[in-house]
Amino acid sequence: MPGFDTFRSAFVEAIGLRFVEVTHTRVRAEIRLGDEHHTPWGVVHGGVYTTAVESAATVGASAAVADRGEVAVGVANSTDFLRPITAGTVEVLAEAIQQGRSQQLWQVAITSVDNGKLIARGQLRLANVPATGLPNTLGQHS
Repeated sequence: MPGFDTFRSAFVEAIGLRFVEVTHTRVRAEIRLGDEHHTPWGVVHGGVYTTAVESAATVGASAAVADRGEVAVGVANSTDFLRPITAGTVEVLAEAIQQGRSQQLWQVAITSVDNGKLIARGQLRLANVPATGLPNTLGQHS
């Protein structure tokens, strides 16, 4: 399994997503949320959660197909925002629902570490595609 540095990008780092566990079927990550994640109304922006869903599921799905010289790319992201928060640490838990030859389906739960409440949840459908020609993928290192 590649090291966690493989999963870094400026975009993922901008929201503060930190990977804790990455396997072919499960990804755990954390985000420490604060003012830098807020909407103008003072709560965490839903785009943070959508990004976390997309990123965590894509990392796990790509790890699952890396040995075939492929990566997984999101084709449909559905994220539900269940309760607003202003700060705190959240755990992002992504788990594979279905992993096929050409597509995968992952579910993601984003939970407050402070009180255990579900903050957001999402589902991501991904397509498995050849890694060739794609920069910074699991199959190629620049």
